[in-house]
Amino acid sequence: ATAAAVGERLARVADGVQVLVVTHSPQVAARGVAQMRVSKRISADRAVTFVETLTPDERREEIARMLAGEFVTDAAREAATSLLGAA
Repeated sequence: ATAAAVGERLARVADGVQVLVVTHSPQVAARGVAQMRVSKRISADRAVTFVETLTPDERREEIARMLAGEFVTDAAREAATSLLGAA
């Protein structure tokens, strides 16, 4: 309930201005207009950071991963779809 309330408040703030939020909360992420995924890979003993803008399908899958962890289930995908539909 708290994460959903935070997401709602951020959505209201973003109504008039641009807001960039870094979150691990699927409830907060689902309230955004767009979503990016930030990841890090080690290459030749260096950390390389990647930022990807997600398509709608990738976004649903990422929110499902945020909900379920490493192994995404159909139930997590349904929950992600529900969160995105409520946004």
